[in-house]
Amino acid sequence: MSRPLVTLSYAQTLDGRLATRSGSSQWISGAESLRFSHELRAASDALMVGVGTVLADDPRLTVRLVPGTDPLRVIVDSRLRLPDNAAVLRDGAAVGTLIAYTSAAPQERRAQLAERGATLVETPALADGRIDLAHLLAILAERGIATLMVEGGAQLITSLLRHRLADRLAITVAPKILGTGIAAVGDLGIEHLDDACLLEGVTLTHAGVDLIIQGQIHYRQASAETETGSP
Repeated sequence: MSRPLVTLSYAQTLDGRLATRSGSSQWISGAESLRFSHELRAASDALMVGVGTVLADDPRLTVRLVPGTDPLRVIVDSRLRLPDNAAVLRDGAAVGTLIAYTSAAPQERRAQLAERGATLVETPALADGRIDLAHLLAILAERGIATLMVEGGAQLITSLLRHRLADRLAITVAPKILGTGIAAVGDLGIEHLDDACLLEGVTLTHAGVDLIIQGQIHYRQASAETETGSP
């Protein structure tokens, strides 16, 4: 199935943390790096986050720091836990928001969100109850989405990497160390160093005190899981 070009973009500490152990993440990176993030938003057809990111940070997911058009907001929310007062629904924002859910989501909640003006898309559920991301990406491609930026959270980032659904990486590394906290990337099922995902065509750019690392993701490990597209 065809799918958009997927870019993972997020800010992390030197020790690979997206947030503290309590979930605090605003702001890991500096103002210059935030501007870079908004440039990527403006250059993308759609911007995707998991519902956990919405619950933790209540992001607007708009282009504000640079000229440009807001991308389509895509929320991965299998059970429709998105609150009514979320920024992606308030003040008319719902009409520019697509919410992907599974059959486990309550019918009443589906009707409520549709009434707000959001676009709802039902997707198949995998064995663990989570959304089949390959299927969702195919739906987005059918809707004309050619470039997709993914800002988090960790579960969504990990799932896309684990199943080879991400093409580019553009991360901001801030000169901070948290120790215990939320890791940017979880278990990818990699047992040997030779099987690690690699970045190719790497560029390094300074943004204030932060370092922006960009490159194409190269997958070296083959597995039955990734070949079938199911975790």
